[in-house]
Amino acid sequence: MDSTDVVIVGAGAAGLLAARTLAQAGRQVLVLEARDRVGGRVHTCTPAGFSAPIETGAEFLHGAVPLTRALLAEAGRACYDATGRAYAVRQGQLRADDNFFEHLPQLLDKLQTLPHDLPLAEFLQQEFSGEEHRALREMAMQFAEGYDAADPARVSAWALRDEWATGDADASPRPVGGYGPLLDWLAQQAQAAGATLHLSRPVQEIQWQPGQVLIVDQQGQRYQARQLLLTVPLGIWQQPADQAGHLRFTPELPEYRAAAAALGFGAVTKFALEFKEPVWAAKMPEMEFLFSDAPVPTWWSQLPDERPLLTGWLAGPAAERLRLHADEELLQHALESLAYLLDTTPVALRQQLRAWHVANWGADPMALGAYSYPTVQAAPARALLATPIADTLFFAGEGLYEGPATGTVEAALVSGQEVARAMLV
Repeated sequence: MDSTDVVIVGAGAAGLLAARTLAQAGRQVLVLEARDRVGGRVHTCTPAGFSAPIETGAEFLHGAVPLTRALLAEAGRACYDATGRAYAVRQGQLRADDNFFEHLPQLLDKLQTLPHDLPLAEFLQQEFSGEEHRALREMAMQFAEGYDAADPARVSAWALRDEWATGDADASPRPVGGYGPLLDWLAQQAQAAGATLHLSRPVQEIQWQPGQVLIVDQQGQRYQARQLLLTVPLGIWQQPADQAGHLRFTPELPEYRAAAAALGFGAVTKFALEFKEPVWAAKMPEMEFLFSDAPVPTWWSQLPDERPLLTGWLAGPAAERLRLHADEELLQHALESLAYLLDTTPVALRQQLRAWHVANWGADPMALGAYSYPTVQAAPARALLATPIADTLFFAGEGLYEGPATGTVEAALVSGQEVARAMLV
């Protein structure tokens, strides 16, 4: 049986930065990762047929994200701003840019005077119920679903107010070479400091008592530690006991399970379509982003990279409804959407298609979703989940982060670093 000071479950952004922080402070650290790679919901890869790497998970930097930027600088990785124009298609009509932000001042005026928090759908019905506000309601819900991967019936109106007031959705820089190299560098840093990393080790059970933890993986291997840091996605926390992938605690943690269930965790399906040539250029020159009423509503190019790669984005309840569909079915769904947007046919698009990849995060058994969103009950639920138990069980991850960068790599990094520092006190 392996014995160590700290076992960290999960080698995503939170787990890797925590491992580096603890190992550099002299702690014996063992990281157990269920996947055969590090990164978690960050995955920069080059599937067969693609001319260069694609991002199947996190891609952009939203907002100030100071820790992410500091780590990128430390790793010698630069960022670049997206360039180009935004387009929108509504009811078959193409226009320059979308009109969500035209409604934003009216929404924010009402949100600023909202006396108590409500789910977005309830707020909209209360304040903008008339037929004259139909477009506003639809745009607000589509933005919450698409950008936040949120269920409008659960997502916090107050949290969206704070998010929309910042304007961070307008800025979309990317790390040069993708996020993957940053996570690989963090893993190397942690191991150079003395941490041990085991891949393909999904954890099945955590037996604990104050000052001692026994971790059992799905192969029956056992690991013993004085402390455990759990950084698994919220989807794993929320998985019922009778479903595959459920993580068992002995003794059980019912209050923590309830807190995890109170948080929002949205599904995302991401489509990477590389064409022989930029099939959108004639209709939408210099297209950076495309927003629409299509079944797969959001698309973007790689500008200033001229590669003929389009990324499609389906999030929230719409992605959840298609979660169990096969990749080929999802591809057809995407091509039909794109055909509507470009006034062509799915067959014509397939003829131009060089390579494709579908990342269905809602169906990924090691994530069961893409990223968290704030519900009305989020603050007390996150506070509980961020509270250690008997200086023995600690929890981190983007779903447990409290701050302006919800649902981002920044959230995971901040959470992992803060909890690791608390473990050193």
